[in-house]
Amino acid sequence: MNYLIGIDLGTSSTKTVLFNENGDVIATAGKDYPLYTPNNGWAEQKPEDWRDAALETIASVVKESGVNADDIKGLGISGQMHGLVMLDGDGEVIRPSIIWCDQRTGKECEEITEKVGAKRLVEITANPAMTGFTASKILWVRNNEPENYAKCRHILLPKDYVRYILTGEFATEVSDASGMQLLDVPARKWSDEVLDKLGIDKSLLAKVYESPEVTGTILPEIAEKTGLSTSTVVVGGAGDNAAAAVGTGVVEDGKAFTTIGTSGVVYAHSSNISIDPQGRVHTFCCAVPGAWHVMGVTQAAGYSLSWYLDNMGEGYKHEAEEKGCGVFELINQDVEKTPIGANRLLYLPYLNGERTPHLDPDCRGVFFGLSSMHTKADIARAVMEGISYSLKDCRDILEEMGVKADDMMACGGGAKNAVQRQMMADMFGCDVNTVTATEGPALGVAILAGVGAGIYPSVEEACRKMIHKDPAKECKPDMANNAQYNKFHKIYKNLYGCLKEQYKEIAKL
Repeated sequence: MNYLIGIDLGTSSTKTVLFNENGDVIATAGKDYPLYTPNNGWAEQKPEDWRDAALETIASVVKESGVNADDIKGLGISGQMHGLVMLDGDGEVIRPSIIWCDQRTGKECEEITEKVGAKRLVEITANPAMTGFTASKILWVRNNEPENYAKCRHILLPKDYVRYILTGEFATEVSDASGMQLLDVPARKWSDEVLDKLGIDKSLLAKVYESPEVTGTILPEIAEKTGLSTSTVVVGGAGDNAAAAVGTGVVEDGKAFTTIGTSGVVYAHSSNISIDPQGRVHTFCCAVPGAWHVMGVTQAAGYSLSWYLDNMGEGYKHEAEEKGCGVFELINQDVEKTPIGANRLLYLPYLNGERTPHLDPDCRGVFFGLSSMHTKADIARAVMEGISYSLKDCRDILEEMGVKADDMMACGGGAKNAVQRQMMADMFGCDVNTVTATEGPALGVAILAGVGAGIYPSVEEACRKMIHKDPAKECKPDMANNAQYNKFHKIYKNLYGCLKEQYKEIAKL
């Protein structure tokens, strides 16, 4: 039997999973690490923490499984995107990594837009300048820490730093590189035009591979530390969402997935490049060679439910403790007794501004239609519907761009809630499914490793072998419900336009 390792380098922890070639989990291990906020709006992590977590968890799964090292054929890494890792000429870390959620680079985004041009930037990188992306972080270091910038000889993304530790190779791949704002996304290579206009030396950047391509093998000293073989190949891997797509089988046209974590994501596969000129959604290269993905992101999906529970859900919490059940068991019971539209109550989930479809940092959450008749059950249903409407906004933009998705997979915390899944199926008007595996990105990059190791001929074929839908959790749409949801969604969409100017006014106060 052949075996594959998937490493998921997240913001709070690294999880490493050993799979067999059929996609069955053999062993798992995880390790947490801190996030540092030295100033308001800043977010940094130490790359050395990622290194230590990867080496420790690899050694753990190899030891726990008892699998022969030579039978572990490939390894893939998924990572939090956009983080800036700067190394000196000796390959040593120069400063902590500025990670994806850092917000210090507003001026640098203006600088990028001015130097490249707003329209041209979207044409090349498929996205407007954003504080989360890597290019603005590079400029921030150059503008504010010139001594560190002068030392820099290599710029890597978080997962690619771990790759360097494992293989000694400076490499990245197209899906993660798409989020740096330095890649020509249609051409799948570094953009000389953007680099020249920003004054960034291309020699600082790693070689770009396709996600299932072999980028190197395990170094002898790493093999000794982890129990791996020096013949184990390390493939390009993928950014976290691209890896999750592979891990849910979203690797062909017509397929998409939605995630309800803290934020919400609707991600659709496309064999043709499609870029939204308004920049409402992100277009990146995906982990399937020669294909792309289009992704809408909402800021406060699962976070809306957390906020509701923390501030208005104490009654549910106390009742759950008394009955010894889960909070969402009680919420779901109430939501199912409440009619579609929550008795004419709508919730806009813009607690922290919004990305898709509005790209508006000033918009805020709203309960619209609130009256004395409304109960905690109505409010709970309105929050769940508001989250789903925000995801439907994302899906509607994808369809407007010609990216159709009639097969939707659900993953993340929201995928575990059957009521939320059915709500999405009814709103989207398509089947919503889940997979039996819960490893998501780790499984996705293990699949890519299986292709790179020659176990499977293609990503699509590997997914058919290693991914299994959970038939017990399939949700089929009720088209009568779909018609009702469409009426409320029309009002929901109109509310932002009515409030847009008022959001700006209140932000000034």
